Amino acid sequence: MERWTKAQISDIYNKPLLQLMYESSEVYKNNFEVGEIVVNTLLSVKTGGCPEDCSYCSQSSKYVTDVKASRMMKVEAVKAKAKEAKANGTTRFCISSMGTRVRDNHDFDNVLEMVKAVREEGLEVCCTLGMLNPEQAGRLKDAGLNAYNHNVDTSDEYYDKIITTRTYKDRLETLEAVAGSGLKICSGGIIGMGETDEDRVGMLHTLANLPAQPESVPINCLVPIKGTPLEQNKRVDVWEMLRMVATARITMPQAVVRISAGREIMSLEEQALCFMAGANSIFAGNKLLTTPNPEIGTDNYMFNLLGLKPRPSSVPQKSSADLPTIA
Repeated sequence: MERWTKAQISDIYNKPLLQLMYESSEVYKNNFEVGEIVVNTLLSVKTGGCPEDCSYCSQSSKYVTDVKASRMMKVEAVKAKAKEAKANGTTRFCISSMGTRVRDNHDFDNVLEMVKAVREEGLEVCCTLGMLNPEQAGRLKDAGLNAYNHNVDTSDEYYDKIITTRTYKDRLETLEAVAGSGLKICSGGIIGMGETDEDRVGMLHTLANLPAQPESVPINCLVPIKGTPLEQNKRVDVWEMLRMVATARITMPQAVVRISAGREIMSLEEQALCFMAGANSIFAGNKLLTTPNPEIGTDNYMFNLLGLKPRPSSVPQKSSADLPTIA
């Protein structure tokens, strides 16, 4: 069933900006507690050496970048990072590992143990590991995983301009496996890769019409990285970001909409506008995979100034002292 046509989404996206933001803020208030933010921490447990050719990514082995391939982290090291993240106000801890697809090997067994360890800290857990099949999704669910991230990145029509080593259909099949296992879907995309407004509408059309709408929608602004094909791309204007956030909020009213990559170069005022447009999630920590992110102290200042607070984890806590707080 098509919930939204492309024409309907285009009409929303192209509304006068103040009207669009007003309408999206009303949808936000009707579905969430205003000012309650899902704070995520993203940890790359295995970085670099990826065989994919994603044009935006410094981890691809196809390009010469400053990123060096690393071995998978130990479970105890990941648990220590999760404990630290929780102390800094994190609600959900996201485990990332480069690669085309999940393989049934020792690394995957380690990831399953990482999921269990993070859950023991009272945090929600998300993974982004590449393509996976229904059986693997089920194993992650059994280990305690809450959500699985697999971004569609852009529209179906523009996709092969950015990635050739896997297809859009591959992406959708993984999301189908995730939904079928009972895991929550985390899926969004990137703007600033040379796509048109129509491509942005197309990406939102795909997400809004998935059989199960995403529980979480990360909106990334391209961070151009030296050595990648998109290293000369210009920074996305904040007004473009606001249109994406607001349109995502209206078309996926119950989704957590996250301002993700690119937040480090956004001013506090620009981020505040995104929250007003309906965003209610961020990544915390000074690094987002291989790109910079605001320091914890900077985010603490923003939370205090704007009256924001972390949304409590849905995972049962050992005691009230374990609940996340922003200092």
